[in-house]
Amino acid sequence: MDKSPDAFRTISEVADDLDLPQHVLRFWETRFPQIKPMKRGGGRRYYRPEDVDLLKGIRHLLYDHGYTIKGVQKLLKMNGNKFVAAIASGDLATVEALAAANIEEPAQPKLGNPDEDQIVGRAKAPASRRFFSFVGGNDEAPEISVGKTSVGKEDRALLQEALYDLLECKRLLDQVR
Repeated sequence: MDKSPDAFRTISEVADDLDLPQHVLRFWETRFPQIKPMKRGGGRRYYRPEDVDLLKGIRHLLYDHGYTIKGVQKLLKMNGNKFVAAIASGDLATVEALAAANIEEPAQPKLGNPDEDQIVGRAKAPASRRFFSFVGGNDEAPEISVGKTSVGKEDRALLQEALYDLLECKRLLDQVR
């Protein structure tokens, strides 16, 4: 007998649904404060449907898109739970709407860790970093001509993102060596 879509799920049901071991879900609870299953007597966990959607989004970003835990934490902090859950469900309209809402909000200046940007070989993300190709920045970059072809602002932004990703990969490889 299948449960209703609104029913709470046990950790074993969620683990089976996500094809993950239960200890991974418990570990994620320590890394993502947004995951808050209801706990009954004896510590038994019950996941709400929105918890399951968030876990699906986190799993999708970590395993399918290669994000790190820190990267997913940053996405959650910047865009919220609904954004990550919408990514896993493939709801592009919601992803675009939530990303656009975050771009329109004025950014509060934050003081970062001064050592963070001083690491040799660390690539810095462009100011208008976008998630995949959803919702571009509002900066009006001129069209650039290269030989007989021209590169528009959309393609330029994608190339900048690819460059950032490659530099980050190089940094990670250099750390391993």
